[in-house]
Amino acid sequence: MYVDVNGHASYCYTGGKTFDPAQPTVVLVHGVLNDHSVWALQSRYLAHHGWNVLAVDLPGHCRSAGEAPDSVEAAAGFIAALLDAVGVQHAALVGHSWGSLIALEAAARLGARASHLVLVGTAFPMKVSPALIDAALNAPEKALRMVNVFSRSTLAPPSGAGFWVYGAGLALGRRVLRSNPQANVFHRGFVACDSYANGEAAIAQIACPVLFVLGAQDQMTTPKAAQTLVAAARAAGKSVQVVSLPVGHHQMTEAPDGTLMAIRDFLNA
Repeated sequence: MYVDVNGHASYCYTGGKTFDPAQPTVVLVHGVLNDHSVWALQSRYLAHHGWNVLAVDLPGHCRSAGEAPDSVEAAAGFIAALLDAVGVQHAALVGHSWGSLIALEAAARLGARASHLVLVGTAFPMKVSPALIDAALNAPEKALRMVNVFSRSTLAPPSGAGFWVYGAGLALGRRVLRSNPQANVFHRGFVACDSYANGEAAIAQIACPVLFVLGAQDQMTTPKAAQTLVAAARAAGKSVQVVSLPVGHHQMTEAPDGTLMAIRDFLNA
């Protein structure tokens, strides 16, 4: 469905169900050069098991209009404005990679309005190599291939016949990049990740339980790189769960069932 957010049409995939503000709501936030479709399995399951689903296209990405966010903070402001636009007072926030930082910052700003926080493939600081940032700007096809190699623990996981995640990742990245001729959302997203400095303060401010879903073979956001946030959450007395999956950075496609079950069980606890 389309929602007017800050004067722009913003697309949210609802998992094939009609949105009902009276039901509990979960917002799913994608990472750099992705869109709502990376949550395909998880969003449809949740939508058919009692949840409103808002799997967003961030502004300036694919079906959503508006200026593509150039910082985690700007994107978090969009998430808060989206909830206001649909009339939702409480929501669970789920984010992957860059989306995990966006969900974290949004949860800190929303306070009690955030019922749950799920950080998939997260890290803090989420530093990006200068070479990759430069390639995203000046040689995006090269950077896209690099990311899709480093993000995978396998090029064809046993998720069904013919499911080639490397090729699918390339196709999605190209589509997202070409969807916005005014801004290089690849480079802009990487710079936003690299620049974000509020992670520890944000996780100390959240008012909800937090789940970390990490890939044991993740080369983009290694499990070790998430420990700063895990430790900060525990030091602040938050309810913390950590789930490790035997895959790389794209948990949603390499371990779709494991990722879904971790999120489902956390939300229903």
